[in-house]
Amino acid sequence: MGDVVVGLSMSLDGFIAGPNDGPANPLGDGGDRLFTWWTAGSERLGPDDRFRPPAASRPVVEEMFSCGAVITGRRTFDIAGGWGGHHPMGVPFFVLTHSPPGEHVGPGTDGTAVTDGIESALEQARAVAGDRPIAVGAADVAQQYLRAGLLDEIHINLVPVLLGDGVRLFANLSDHHFLLECTRVVASTGVTHLRYRVVE
Repeated sequence: MGDVVVGLSMSLDGFIAGPNDGPANPLGDGGDRLFTWWTAGSERLGPDDRFRPPAASRPVVEEMFSCGAVITGRRTFDIAGGWGGHHPMGVPFFVLTHSPPGEHVGPGTDGTAVTDGIESALEQARAVAGDRPIAVGAADVAQQYLRAGLLDEIHINLVPVLLGDGVRLFANLSDHHFLLECTRVVASTGVTHLRYRVVE
């Protein structure tokens, strides 16, 4: 059974998107700076030319692409236009939502709408992922899995920029305390990759 992992690019002040994010401005104001490292290399890695990480980042990105399924939230799904029904990671994805979207999930897509909670989404993701990791791809969803004790690892791609405002990865955790163990630090071009194991 694969680990449940959140892995996101984050500013030094804790944001994974800038302010005013939405379908017309997916990364928010200034949020594109969080992803410049993805194209800082010279050699493509992954399904298209959007993914050309620097040499030191390549093993980290290869690890990202080894996941077997993605669990995301409805807000992220809507901002991304449902990825046209096919997630960039090239694996099945599960959208946590109270109201199933009208497109980009179901037959002919890699998407499934899940309306009965995070445990159900995880069970369905594990059924398709096998022993591969399951990626959690949204801040609110990551917080839910962390609070429920279901998140195994946190992978942060720390970018040397201060956004000042936006979507905070570790919001809504004020009544919880977590002990983490740092298991990897990789310095690369425009980013430092940090990996933490959730201990308790």
